[in-house]
Amino acid sequence: MEPVIGIIGGSGLYRVADLADAEWRETTTPFGAPSDALLHGRIGTTRMVFLPRHGRGHVETPSSIPYRANVAAMKAAGVTHLVSVSAVGSFREEMAPGDFVIVDQFIDRTFAREKSFFGPGLVAHVSVAHPVCPSLSAACAAAARRAGATVHEGATYFVMEGPQFSTRAESRLYREWGCDVIGMTNMPEAKLAREAELHYASVAMVTDYDSWHPEHGSVQIAEIVATLHGNVARAAGLVAALPVCIDATCDAGCATALDHAIMTAPDARDPAMVERLRHIAGRLLPNADPA
Repeated sequence: MEPVIGIIGGSGLYRVADLADAEWRETTTPFGAPSDALLHGRIGTTRMVFLPRHGRGHVETPSSIPYRANVAAMKAAGVTHLVSVSAVGSFREEMAPGDFVIVDQFIDRTFAREKSFFGPGLVAHVSVAHPVCPSLSAACAAAARRAGATVHEGATYFVMEGPQFSTRAESRLYREWGCDVIGMTNMPEAKLAREAELHYASVAMVTDYDSWHPEHGSVQIAEIVATLHGNVARAAGLVAALPVCIDATCDAGCATALDHAIMTAPDARDPAMVERLRHIAGRLLPNADPA
């Protein structure tokens, strides 16, 4: 099956230029409306769907983003490979502002967000030991290099609630924990993508050194915005190069993540929950339309 690429754009990336047959389409899901309309189009023969995570104009906070609706909308649109692009601070000298980091692990310290599609009446426990797709992550690294970015592969992303940035003490602590970058939006997004059985990769665009760095002091919004503008062109180049870099082959089990995960006995399942999860887990739910 040909991959359908979904892009969730973070701060500074609110649209994708140069998509053929581009069309914004309003949509809704059983989990509400996503952050914005979905931009459908093509690069060559590859279908692509774009969603601005914060909405055009940056209207959603990290805590108010409708993460479940965003991922559910991508799944319903036929997306198979979902790429997150987000702005982050760096805890590592070598991961400098302007660099791209391909994340492979997360520490989730968010607390004000719905983190699962499942719930009472239909319970599931999905493994996120390896929360990203290795094949898609490698494709993103290759595409970023084609776009001229300095790329670091393999990093731990600390996800904070926000919207405020870290204190210096917090920044130093997270660095000591072994975290490499810090941001506010990749959780619960990565967990939801796993529940939706999507191939997921995280491209983190470094904008600053958070507040741990003795020579850089606190986070300065003006500097972040300036770096973001420089990153957006490279992010657009990454998106354009993805179709030629992507390999639909994956042996990491992304597309079968729900196998053995649903715990609720068939005769105890809430019919309303089964209906609500039709587009997420339909292949494993009798009488649900898997389309």
